[in-house]
Amino acid sequence: MTPDKRLPDPQFFATYLERTRWFGGKGRGFTVTDVLRLGQVPGSSEDGTRAVIYLVELTYTDVAADAADRTDLYQVPLSFYTDPESRLDHAFVGWWEDPDHGWVHAYDALHDREAMACWLRSFAQAAEEESGPADSPSPLVFHRLPGHELDLEAHSALFSGEQSNSSVAFGEDALMKVFRRVTPGINPDIQIHEVLTRAGSEHVAGLYGWLDTVDAASGSVMQLAMLQQFLRTASDGFELAKTSVRNLYAEGDLHADEVGGDFAAEAARLGMAVAEVHEALRRAFEVGTVDAGFVAGQMRERLVAAQAVVPELAQHAAALRTLFEQVSTLGDVTVQRIHGDLHLGQTLRTSRGWKIVDFEGEPAKPLAERMLPDSAWRDVAGMLRSFDYAPHVVERTAADTDSEGGAQRAYRANEWATRNREAFVDAYIGREPTPAEMLLLRAYEADKAVYEAVYEARNRPSWIPIPLAAIARLAGTP
Repeated sequence: MTPDKRLPDPQFFATYLERTRWFGGKGRGFTVTDVLRLGQVPGSSEDGTRAVIYLVELTYTDVAADAADRTDLYQVPLSFYTDPESRLDHAFVGWWEDPDHGWVHAYDALHDREAMACWLRSFAQAAEEESGPADSPSPLVFHRLPGHELDLEAHSALFSGEQSNSSVAFGEDALMKVFRRVTPGINPDIQIHEVLTRAGSEHVAGLYGWLDTVDAASGSVMQLAMLQQFLRTASDGFELAKTSVRNLYAEGDLHADEVGGDFAAEAARLGMAVAEVHEALRRAFEVGTVDAGFVAGQMRERLVAAQAVVPELAQHAAALRTLFEQVSTLGDVTVQRIHGDLHLGQTLRTSRGWKIVDFEGEPAKPLAERMLPDSAWRDVAGMLRSFDYAPHVVERTAADTDSEGGAQRAYRANEWATRNREAFVDAYIGREPTPAEMLLLRAYEADKAVYEAVYEARNRPSWIPIPLAAIARLAGTP
């Protein structure tokens, strides 16, 4: 990177990062080792608003000096004002002398409607041949896809919640996702959305454009944000599933297929949507094969690492190793581009059907690994685990307020999960699955449950029985 070195004190950024919701390094020791000024957002001067994007390099002190994950880059867009803006006190970053603008009060720009209007104008000005505004000296390049005229009068609204990125809605017209933690290279969320949008897929929010820059030293692109269709009236898939379970519990002794809130038809529609997205990705990206022994070996390695975190896995380890060994006999496994982190929380139900969101893959994985092809069965397994989680989360919540009827709730949770898992898989495959397919799916599901056990052990220990029960079922152990 060859940045503009007109920089404020790094401590301003360190202090601000530690109090944000999206910062992923909470609880870890770190220092801000560099601050890179990428440039001013084109169009910033049209109404006097000045918006500048910085990259903040962090170096963690809790890992070895040669560790691959020792540093992170975080994007911090700022808006500058000469005088304090009390409406933005909650987003205040610092006060310093800027070489271009003199003494400024700096605020996180995503909280500032005036600054966000600069982003929207820049997207609107971007030519369809994918260049930034012709008169802009900024290294920030706004790209547009044809087919949608942006509403430049729309006001911005920053979404709240625990997110690793930040999302800003522009009225009811568009949604911008700003990648807070950035990595040089193509972002899979942008790449896949572009491919599916150009292919006319009905199962994603249409991509309108994206923002990137180029690292002058390496020549690598760095993608900073994406603008897409705002699905304002959409409902979160996981929340819909939990509502269905609560309806089942409220219906006395009726079975899952007898209640008005039965979810199986939706599970089937979602299965068809995932199948269509996978088919579109097969047409757009290279399809290959990997040796099943390699797949099984990775599953075994993850199991060994997980046992160090979750001792309860020991009673299932032998059976899981046997399952993974069976996978190694399957020969070649077909791989392609997939979602990579698919579950009900990555789906939205709209009046026009299911939409799939967030194609970034597992955020903990390095970017290069998230771009690799994988088996489509990994996505299917992720959905099956989500269909298992929804009823058992509701079951556990109900137990907090009603100590009786636990056995009945557990029975009904398993019944709901089985019904919807089967509906999803039947619709996804559209035929009778082969024994090899079912073996591979079972192994991927077990592998995902092992991952969940580690996650719960570190984040929600009281939930660890959910993945452990699934592992016992998949491994055939008590």
